[in-house]
Amino acid sequence: MSCPYARNGADHDDNAAPLGIDDGMIYGEYLMLDKVLNAQRMLSTRDKRTVHDEHLFIVTHQAYELWFKQIIFELDSIRELMIKIIDESKTLEIVKRLNRIVLILRLLVDQVPILETMTPLDFMDFRNHLNPASGFQSLQFRLIENKLGLRSENRVKYNQKYSEAFGDNPDATNLIEESEEEPSLLNLVQTWLERTPGLEEDGFNFWQKFQDSVDQFLDDQVKSAMQEPSESAKNYRLMDIEKRRNVYRTIFDPKVHESLVSRGERHFSYRALQGAIMITFYRDEPRFSQPHQLLTLLMDIDSQITKWRYNHVMMVQRMIGSQQLGTGGSSGYQYLRSTLSDRYKIFLDLFNLSTFLIPRDRIPSLSSFMRNQLK
Repeated sequence: MSCPYARNGADHDDNAAPLGIDDGMIYGEYLMLDKVLNAQRMLSTRDKRTVHDEHLFIVTHQAYELWFKQIIFELDSIRELMIKIIDESKTLEIVKRLNRIVLILRLLVDQVPILETMTPLDFMDFRNHLNPASGFQSLQFRLIENKLGLRSENRVKYNQKYSEAFGDNPDATNLIEESEEEPSLLNLVQTWLERTPGLEEDGFNFWQKFQDSVDQFLDDQVKSAMQEPSESAKNYRLMDIEKRRNVYRTIFDPKVHESLVSRGERHFSYRALQGAIMITFYRDEPRFSQPHQLLTLLMDIDSQITKWRYNHVMMVQRMIGSQQLGTGGSSGYQYLRSTLSDRYKIFLDLFNLSTFLIPRDRIPSLSSFMRNQLK
């Protein structure tokens, strides 16, 4: 049987000569397992009555924090690539790292049921030891949200005293402030989308062609509705067409778009939204294939975080109910449930792109010049 700490995967040999300085570190030393595996401090032992499930609680949350650290590592590298990007040469690497983040988040979602093997009574046996600690005080998760692009104004206040969660830790406060000031992934994605080829008014001018296609499509729908033999059916279809026309107006009228952004109902700039729609329409073109994957992965990140929040909310309700305060004085279940709304989706605009789709045969045809540009 192979020893897990054996160097280079070799079987352990009691008669082997001891490793010297030049031989490198063995498995346990490299991973610093003496620190990692001895970092589980069970406070219930103070009462001379060790609570078995406290160990699971600690290990699970430490695992979360380690994965949060990896997500931050990936996010910072992606943002650095996007800051420097002047062409599409780094898109594949960005897609690869975004996909890694998605897979990590899926793992975190699947980790919640492990905690749910602990019953509410089991949790109560050591819950008093957690005060005033709270999962809300996870600095790394807050940094992830900020680095992704969650705006302060879109947050639900923490009992109206959100900043107090880290108020006694100046290092944490400084890191949070830095993460709020530096370019977020949302900001960088916007800048990247604004450079989408084909949006130039003196070139292919996709946006004007798209608007013309929508107008023609809706006008044809009106003509078809006018042929309805039933007056009620005709009026219903005409009313529905007018509603759709008003929906499209929200993207074709810059003032309406800016109004929605100011209310937090959209996040992208007007130009970035145009780029996202164009990439979605022409995703089969070689040059837009990876950008479309990138946009899809950004939605996957939002989706997985929302699923994690939901699973967490359900677990909290199961453990402490919906009326009790959470640890650390938070409002517990009520606060967590409020984070499930669209205001916490960073890339909300991408989820709503399907609202503005038109049939394939209505999508503006690419000019020969534009088609060559997208090869």
